[in-house]
Amino acid sequence: MTPTEIVTALWDRMQARDWAGVEALLAEDVVVEWPVSAERIVGRDNYLRVNAEYPEGWSIRLLRTVAAGDTVVSEVEVPHETMGIHRVASFWTVWDGRIVAGREYWSELGSDPSPSWRADFVQPM
Repeated sequence: MTPTEIVTALWDRMQARDWAGVEALLAEDVVVEWPVSAERIVGRDNYLRVNAEYPEGWSIRLLRTVAAGDTVVSEVEVPHETMGIHRVASFWTVWDGRIVAGREYWSELGSDPSPSWRADFVQPM
């Protein structure tokens, strides 16, 4: 699979809760960073557990991917029945058919209010 196909498969398998399938896409020593919450997930098992144990009620919609060499950027929407709608911009590094690193920026839609000084220049989404 190409790096883009691997990242697309990652999100498809997450949506399906196919944890063995997700495991197959990750290097054993994968490192995924979440700068917004200042967390680093080290190792495939920890990454799998963090995702598998997240409270149910969520779904995943892949919005787009952009790739350059071994780097794939994905934008994903993750609505949750009780926790709102989240968006994530992820930067993945894929080597030898496995994801070896990721940096994900998670945000809840509307959680960062627009300051009043910008009102004359912007439109609400």
